[in-house]
Amino acid sequence: MPAAVTALSTLGPIPDWVEMWALSVGIFAVCKYLALDAAKSGGGWKRAAFLIAWPGMDANAFVHDRPAMPRFREWCAAFGKTALGAVLYFAVARRFEHPLAAGWVGMIGLIFLMHFGSFHLLSLFWRSVGVNAQPIMDNPIAAQSAGEFWGRRWNLAFNELAVRFVFRPLTRRLGVQRAGIAAFIASGVIHEIVIGIPARGGWGLPTAYFFLQGCGVAFERTQFGKRLGLRGGVRGWLFTMALAGGPAFFLFHPPFVRDVIVPMMKATGAL
Repeated sequence: MPAAVTALSTLGPIPDWVEMWALSVGIFAVCKYLALDAAKSGGGWKRAAFLIAWPGMDANAFVHDRPAMPRFREWCAAFGKTALGAVLYFAVARRFEHPLAAGWVGMIGLIFLMHFGSFHLLSLFWRSVGVNAQPIMDNPIAAQSAGEFWGRRWNLAFNELAVRFVFRPLTRRLGVQRAGIAAFIASGVIHEIVIGIPARGGWGLPTAYFFLQGCGVAFERTQFGKRLGLRGGVRGWLFTMALAGGPAFFLFHPPFVRDVIVPMMKATGAL
């Protein structure tokens, strides 16, 4: 043991972007355990596959349900999103001289490469062999309300856990509106860990972002929000895109982009 500690100490400080991924993997592992522990028993090898080979959190669907076979055009769309992400991350981002601009393009590319592209391809693989692994992103740009965006289209993996472990338990005590905001705050706290700790700054901004999203979802459900037409149509779409995208710099604040994302892009050859 002393020899191992000495060997690790000679490696020097861990890069901030490596720390970010380590924290992400740790939180992800805990979430997977919670999701599987709450699922029905049985499933055999599917339970192991759910833990190590699928980013989603709906264990019951993965282990017990059978999906429809995916169509060829869905494969084409998934490959296209993956390719777009790779181009943005490895080719387009380097064309921007300002570090924050390059970092933002790189982050968008990474989201397309992983969440929209690679994870979609993995979903297609599992569904093609009879395992119900639905995509964790469901065309969020088409959402016509903030509730639809966060509840049914964006990162359904986390939404599954937030509803099960935060929203439902708190609904009886706090009511639907407050329980919903609490679920958003929980998401903010998780992002504080993954973003704030490696960046050593920007504290409170990710939580503020998700608190604002929760307030936006609550507002569109009020009578005034309904009169404004925020729960559908063009007005609902505009409100949703402005709410989710406008304050995104709170979530991915400059210390995170500058000190975590940009060094990661340099280390991986993107810059």
